[in-house]
Amino acid sequence: MRIIASFILLFFVIFPVIAQENAFVDIDSLYREDQIYVGVTYNLLGNKQNNGVSQNGFSSGFHLGFIRDIPINKRRNIALGIGLGYSGNSFNQNLQIAKDDMKNVTYNILSNSDDFTKNKFALHMVEIPFEFRWRSSTVSDYKFWRIYAGFKFGYLLTHTTKYNGAPSNQKYSDIDHFNNFQYGLTTSLGYNTWNFHLYYGLNPIFNDSAMLDGKSINMKVVKIGLMFYLL
Repeated sequence: MRIIASFILLFFVIFPVIAQENAFVDIDSLYREDQIYVGVTYNLLGNKQNNGVSQNGFSSGFHLGFIRDIPINKRRNIALGIGLGYSGNSFNQNLQIAKDDMKNVTYNILSNSDDFTKNKFALHMVEIPFEFRWRSSTVSDYKFWRIYAGFKFGYLLTHTTKYNGAPSNQKYSDIDHFNNFQYGLTTSLGYNTWNFHLYYGLNPIFNDSAMLDGKSINMKVVKIGLMFYLL
């Protein structure tokens, strides 16, 4: 864990410095759109399979990272992108994750919202985005239209589950039913700094060990929000 955290910190320290140094180099035809990205999203739970799971409150996501730009045409407005980033996501819903007297993980639908004040789980991930990138930029134009589409691969660093309500509050960070590897399709489109962003998860949040009423919990993530790209 410490090695991963140190690598991420080193990544964010070195690459912005390189980008800043490049800003002072004379403009030439070999420019790239290396970018720091910052995003905020509203997180939805998809594929609930009518098992009674519903969201309540606001489920949010925060995303931060750096993407290396690799132009593939002479005009350099079409490129590939690969990066490294962090993503933190919370999900407020009525699926209680608890443990019984034998320390087995259990799942229960909270049917009465008056019985609890908070029920959520949060996931913190390191992510590697891959993008196919089109933009209307030129060597001297820093405000442009863009369409970025791609794939994002994430590895779960830490997680927490929290329940506040009757008969007692519960909080865990050792639930081994979350998928360590999560991935999905992404798209970002917009003008200049402001861009609409969509992430559609392709695999479930939970692994096959998570069962509700004898069935696997196959919920997936959909994130909708804004992505800001900073040169």
